[in-house]
Amino acid sequence: MARRLGATDEQIRSLGGGDVSSFEPAWRAPLRAAAEMTNGGGRLSEGTYQALAADWTEAQIVEIVAVIGLFNYFNRFANALQIPPTK
Repeated sequence: MARRLGATDEQIRSLGGGDVSSFEPAWRAPLRAAAEMTNGGGRLSEGTYQALAADWTEAQIVEIVAVIGLFNYFNRFANALQIPPTK
């Protein structure tokens, strides 16, 4: 899906290792927030929130966090029911 939405092969490969440097600066904080929320029990540090606030409005941050949370929910739901990922 990322490729269909314009991500390059380099960007897709780099995400696997947590490297967001190949993305536009405004998109780095949301990608870091996604990793932090996914790996940190749904929490965001103050530093990550401030990084988001540097480029995004409060309403946009709410939407970013909602999308991250929703996809985390979908993944946990599918994992619990052993539903394999689709392509």
